[in-house]
Amino acid sequence: MSLSAFIRRISTRPFIFFTIVLLIKSYLAWFVTFDTVPTWQPLVTEIPFIWLAFCLIECFASKRKLMLYNAVNLLFTSIFFAVIMYYKYYGVIVTYHALEQVNQVTAVKNSVFSLLDPYFLFIFTDIILLMVLSFRGKNKPFWSMINVRKEKRSVVMALFVVSFAICLMNVWPNRASMNEIKKAEEMGILNYEAYTILKNEDQDLLPPEQITQDAIRSIKGVQEPQEPKLKNAAEGKNVIVIQMESFQNFLINLKIDGQEVTPNMNRLMKENFYFPHFYQQVGQGNTSDAEFIVNTSFYIPPRGAATMVYAGKELPSLPKMLEEKGYQTATFHTNVVEFWNRKELYNALGFDRYYDQEFFGTEDTVFFGPSDEVLYRKTAEELEKMQQTGNPFYAHVISMTAHHPYSTPEEKDHITLPDRYKDTFVGDYIRAQSYADYALGKFIEDLKEKGIWDNSLVVVYGDHLGLPIYSLNKDDEKLMEEIYGYEYGYTDMINIPLIVASPGVTYPKVFDQIGGQVDVLPTIANLTGVSLKDRIYFGQDLLNQTYNILPQRYYLPSGSFVSQQSLFITGSGFQDGTEYPLAGDGASKPVASEAEYNKALKLLHYSDSYVSQLPDREPKPDQ
Repeated sequence: MSLSAFIRRISTRPFIFFTIVLLIKSYLAWFVTFDTVPTWQPLVTEIPFIWLAFCLIECFASKRKLMLYNAVNLLFTSIFFAVIMYYKYYGVIVTYHALEQVNQVTAVKNSVFSLLDPYFLFIFTDIILLMVLSFRGKNKPFWSMINVRKEKRSVVMALFVVSFAICLMNVWPNRASMNEIKKAEEMGILNYEAYTILKNEDQDLLPPEQITQDAIRSIKGVQEPQEPKLKNAAEGKNVIVIQMESFQNFLINLKIDGQEVTPNMNRLMKENFYFPHFYQQVGQGNTSDAEFIVNTSFYIPPRGAATMVYAGKELPSLPKMLEEKGYQTATFHTNVVEFWNRKELYNALGFDRYYDQEFFGTEDTVFFGPSDEVLYRKTAEELEKMQQTGNPFYAHVISMTAHHPYSTPEEKDHITLPDRYKDTFVGDYIRAQSYADYALGKFIEDLKEKGIWDNSLVVVYGDHLGLPIYSLNKDDEKLMEEIYGYEYGYTDMINIPLIVASPGVTYPKVFDQIGGQVDVLPTIANLTGVSLKDRIYFGQDLLNQTYNILPQRYYLPSGSFVSQQSLFITGSGFQDGTEYPLAGDGASKPVASEAEYNKALKLLHYSDSYVSQLPDREPKPDQ
C-alpha cells in the first residue's frame, strides 16, 4: 500500500488519526519542557482537551471536516512548538501574553534559530505532508475526494461530556499552584493555555495609603541606619551606570588555560567595591526590565515586560531624583528606541534625552546595531560635552554586542579558546564576553583621558543571565562543570556581578551580603546624597544593610526568592518547594523559611499594587 493510500484510508477516521498525531506531539513537548519523563500523564491531560475540539467538529461540521481537523492540528501543533522554543530560551511556559513580543521576534531571529534543534521541526511533518497531498489533484483537493466516516452523535456527545469533566478535574485542583511549570504539568499544556486565557486577571490591589516605606521595611525586617556609611560620599559627582549584556558573575577572575577572560572587569573589581552575591530580577523584557528595575527600585509586573505594562505611568525614578539635584540625564543604547517600547519607558523614567541607533549610525554593526566599541566611543564624546556644561550628569549606558546567541565575528575575538570550547554555546558566550570586557576597558581609558573618570561614580552590573540551564547540551554542561567545579545550577545561572567604583570614595572590598537589581537605586542615592524621604522603593542600600530577601519572577516560578544562604524555588506552594544553597555545591543546610516565602509574596504584592495605581502619564506633544 502506498503512503498516499494509507493516509487516505486512515483519514476516513480523522478523529483517531489526529488524536494519534497530536498525542505524539504532546509527548515531544513534554519531553523537552518537564523534568520528568512523560509516561501516562499526557494521555490524561492533553487528550481530553484535544477531544473537546474534535467533538465540536464532529457535531457541527458537515463539510470540509478534514480541513477543520487539520486547522485544529495546526493550532495545537503551533502551541506545542511555541512551548518548546520559549522554554529553551526563557525556561518558562509560554502563554498568550507572549504575543506582545511578536514584533520583537524578527530582531532576535538569530537567537531563535540557535535554539532550534532540527528534530523539533518534525512536529510539523504531518501538516506539510497533508498540505502537499491535498493539492496534488488537478481537479479536486485531496480531502474532498475522501468519504469521511461520520462518528455516532450519541458517542461524540458522551465523549465530549467525559472529556470536559476530565479537563475540569485537571484544572480545578491545581489553580492555586504557585509554580507555573508545575501548574502546566499538572493541568496539561493545552489546559494550562486555556486556563490563562479564561481566568480572571484582575488583581486585588492594596489601598495606596497602606503602602508605606515603613511597611516595606517591616516586611523585609530591616531598619534604616541612623548614620549611613558613605552617605553623600559621591555628592556632586557624575553618575555612570553601565549595564553589561548577559554578563554572569562566573566570568569574574575566570581563566581558561591560563588566559584571563575579563581582565578589565577583574581589575575594576579588585580596586573597588565588589558584590559577588548579586542576582538578576528581570522578566519577559530582559534587558529593558533591568533598565526599569535599576531606575525605579520596583519589581517587574506579574505578566508582561515592564516597558509594556508600566511605561504609561508617572514613574518615580532615579533620573527624576537626580534631576532635582541639578543633574543632566541621558541613556545610551545602539538599538532602535522602539525596540521593547523603550521610547515610552524613557519618557516615563524622565530622561532628558536618549541616544539610540539614529545617533550611533550603522558603523561596525553587530546583531541589532553598532558594536560596543562604537557605543562607548561615541558615548564618551557626548559625556565630555555634558561635563563641559559645568553640571553633573547621569548616564545609563546599555551594552549589547555580547547578545544571545553570542556569534560575534572572529575579528572581535580577544581570547584564544582551546579546542574543547570551540563550536560550543559556552565557548561562543565566553568569546563574546571577552570582547565586551575589551570594549569596556577602552571606555574606561577614554573616560580617564577625558577627565571624566575621576569625577564620577561608576556602577557596573550584568543585566540578566547569559547561559540558561535549559539551553545547554551535554558538552556545554561538561564545560560549565569544569568552570565551576560542580554541576551548574539555578543559583549560578541568575548570579550577576555588581561593581561600584569612584576615585576617592571606593577602595578594594568584597561585600558578602546578597543584593539584587532593585537595590541599585537606594545604593546610588546614599552615595550621591539623593533624598529618598517620602519615596517608595523596594530595594535597600547595600552599603548599610546585611540582611536581604530578593523575590523572583518569570525566570523562576512565582514565590521563588533568594535569601541569605539559598535560593528557594516554589512548588505548588512552600511545602513542596526546593532549596538550592548559594554556594552551589550543596554543602549548606536548608535555611529558607515559610515566613520568608510569605515576605517575598507580600513584597511583590505591594509593588504590583503601588505601581499599578500610579497616575497615568500625560503624553508629550510629539507622541
